[in-house]
Amino acid sequence: MVDEKPNKYEFLPIPTYEEATSSRPSSSNSHLGPEEVSHDAERQGLLNRGQPAQHNGYQPPTVDSARSSLDSLTSSGGNSRRSSAAALQREIQQMEVEEPGDPNSRAQRFSKRLTSLTHSLSSINLPFRQWLPSGQSMRARIPSVLQSISFQPNWIIVSRIFAVFLVIFIIWLFLISGLFASGSRRMGNRFDPDNLRTYVQGHIDADNIRQNLQHATQFDHLAGTKGNYYLASWVETAFSQAGLENVGLERFDVYLNYPKQGGRRVAIIDPPELAWEAKIEEELAYPAEFEAQQTMVFHGHSKTGNVTGPLIYANYGSRQDFQDLKDRGVDIKGSIVLVRYYGSQPDRSLKVKGAELAGAVGCIIYSDPAEDGFVKGDPFPTGRFMPADGVQRGSVAMSSWVVGDVLSPGFASLPGERRRESKDNNPGLQNIPSIPLAWRDAQKLLQALKGHGKKIDDSKAKGGVPDVEWWTGDSNSPTVHLMNYQIEKEREGIYNVLGKITGVEQPEKSIIVGNHRDAWCFGGADPGSGTAIMLEVVRVFGELRRFGWRPLRSIEFASWDGEEYNMIGSTEHVEARVADLRRDGFAYLNVDVAVTGTKFKAAGPIFEQALKRVLDRVPDPNGNRSLGEPWKEKKTRMDGLGSGSDFVAFLDLAGTSSLDMGFEGGVFPYHSCYDNFDWMAQFGDPGFQYHRALAQIWALLILDMADRPLLPLDLSVYAGEITKYVNDLETTSAQAKKAKPHHIDFRSLRDAANQFVVNAKVFEDWGTAWSNAVYESRGFESISLSNQRIHHNTKMADFETDLLDVDGGLPGREQFKHIIYAPQLWNNYGAAYFPGVRDAIDEGEWELAQKQVDKAARILDSAAKKLLST
Repeated sequence: MVDEKPNKYEFLPIPTYEEATSSRPSSSNSHLGPEEVSHDAERQGLLNRGQPAQHNGYQPPTVDSARSSLDSLTSSGGNSRRSSAAALQREIQQMEVEEPGDPNSRAQRFSKRLTSLTHSLSSINLPFRQWLPSGQSMRARIPSVLQSISFQPNWIIVSRIFAVFLVIFIIWLFLISGLFASGSRRMGNRFDPDNLRTYVQGHIDADNIRQNLQHATQFDHLAGTKGNYYLASWVETAFSQAGLENVGLERFDVYLNYPKQGGRRVAIIDPPELAWEAKIEEELAYPAEFEAQQTMVFHGHSKTGNVTGPLIYANYGSRQDFQDLKDRGVDIKGSIVLVRYYGSQPDRSLKVKGAELAGAVGCIIYSDPAEDGFVKGDPFPTGRFMPADGVQRGSVAMSSWVVGDVLSPGFASLPGERRRESKDNNPGLQNIPSIPLAWRDAQKLLQALKGHGKKIDDSKAKGGVPDVEWWTGDSNSPTVHLMNYQIEKEREGIYNVLGKITGVEQPEKSIIVGNHRDAWCFGGADPGSGTAIMLEVVRVFGELRRFGWRPLRSIEFASWDGEEYNMIGSTEHVEARVADLRRDGFAYLNVDVAVTGTKFKAAGPIFEQALKRVLDRVPDPNGNRSLGEPWKEKKTRMDGLGSGSDFVAFLDLAGTSSLDMGFEGGVFPYHSCYDNFDWMAQFGDPGFQYHRALAQIWALLILDMADRPLLPLDLSVYAGEITKYVNDLETTSAQAKKAKPHHIDFRSLRDAANQFVVNAKVFEDWGTAWSNAVYESRGFESISLSNQRIHHNTKMADFETDLLDVDGGLPGREQFKHIIYAPQLWNNYGAAYFPGVRDAIDEGEWELAQKQVDKAARILDSAAKKLLST
């Protein structure tokens, strides 16, 4: 819990609580009076049964009114047919909505029966009931029998005693018959699963999401600052108002850096006739009278330094780019390197590391218009792309080597934790200073290189900055001064916000739902779009919770802090409870940049079938079809996860199956102050309909993962993907063999992958048998079968954890434990399949590669065998 105010920018103005909350997103009924809500509920209804089908035969969900919330139902007048929870529950029970064309509809009917056991007890016609006397006949017979007895009994007491014995007898019959399954654990969940999905999907409100985003982007909120602490308090209040349990702030004290006023400089200092100094800062994204302070331009986790050297242009800053310069005779030692974002090295931290390894003393990274500016289209504010003064901030922490707090790798940096690693020679930090620039400033540097080094003829090595003749530069290039003095905090407080809905069947098992809150500036798309959506999802789940619904498994909601620096908040959270998560974490569902366009993308193949089922329910905002249809047409498959967001610690450290998703639309003013509410409202998603669609997808996935009797992870799809990964690995080895002859025997790994394919099929056959058994018993599940199902679900979730090399880890970066997934060593955003093997091949360490193959084979084979163990 919070025990002190965090140290922040001393100059950051923060609105008063009244000012800041004046634009809070209202709840479902806060903006409507009782009469208005009642009228709307009566007009729209919980179901819009008369809604016509759209073209192409797609039937949209039948609930589309976001105003008829559960709160509005209870606030209706007494004459409303939905004026109580009981009325709502009766209406939900009466609805029989099948998903059109869903092959799993029979399984859904099973779960309908399974979850409505409590409604059926009073109507069961037991075979022995015809021999039981009625209460009326008993009352008539008992007095006649007792007339000869001298005392006068109390008939009320007698009838009550008889009723007690009768109830005990009936319960005993139920128990020995096996009809009482684990339904007693589900007394809190009395909702039809199909209609629960329909209700949740229909009550996502795009206007609420819009208001959430507008409020979250009113001021900059960098990790560790007052602005982000205020937002944490705001999210905490929203969680509490939704009725989540155990709501609170989770604090960690971590290493952060901040730019110092007057401490940054990029200038040409020699020859004198070329003297010039960069402006560095962006123009104000909002008029000055709005007093919306902007984060200064800098690199998170950059090195403090003050260096000079000749300027050299190195394209994208990849290892190949530096090798090409060396091959052309360009000496990089002692230079200041200028590189551009994106391209063959998408990770800015590895651009800086590549420059360091090549001998440079400093690195400047600029935003080139060929990648994200006017070459692509109109720049903001007339278009979606980066303007001339726009700067991409970002972290240069070595996230592919160390994730989380760089001074506490492998353990949580809790307040009072005394263990700390040194900043010096830290594998997670850089050893040379760096700074980002706009192309407006980089243009002067590029023009100054004319005539120095080698002229660049390759169009792929040229950027889009206008009025530039492209040269590499050399040791005789103009001298550049790079200064980067900063404020460094070794123990700065960051705050995760947590809340929970406790499950009723396996309350210790959790589905974790997360999005990060901190931003480099205003954070319209990154991460505000995800935060705005998550708060709306929480609101809707809160409505269900107030009416007594609980899932089978617990749902944990988390607003992470410090993601932009190095996925710090989520990683510290995982490290603080890693044993619990390895045992009880069933799934992690992540959304970071939720919406920048209209193309849906997701990663995490074990969720493929569950996601496709959900996409078939959600209409495409841009057409008369479901979002699942394009996936089917293109036969889309889900990629594996690499790095770059909060799923890293859950998957790679804790072994919790993880998913990441969002709507993409190409480049945008990434990590710039132009990534704000205005950009989103004008270009990202003007009607917030894709925000609404993603909220529906997210909410439906949460329901599936938390409340389906059978956990909907697809091990057969996962097994197929792992087989492909092994094939790709053999291809990579064969390509490397052309340059450096070697031999790696992949037979053990191939055999383990093939065995997993077989075992996954056998394992999933049990699920089919369970479905048939429940169907044949008219929806009821015996105690024995229920216990087997729970054990089956646990083994399914444990498979991911069993893929961890818990006692080892990847050589040289032992924090990463997963044998299948990890960030690529030289591409933080990309996924490296079988990373231990891949790293060794890339470095030409063949003996190590063989050892990693054999280790991965042993771990995969063991995990596959555990699926079929008793």
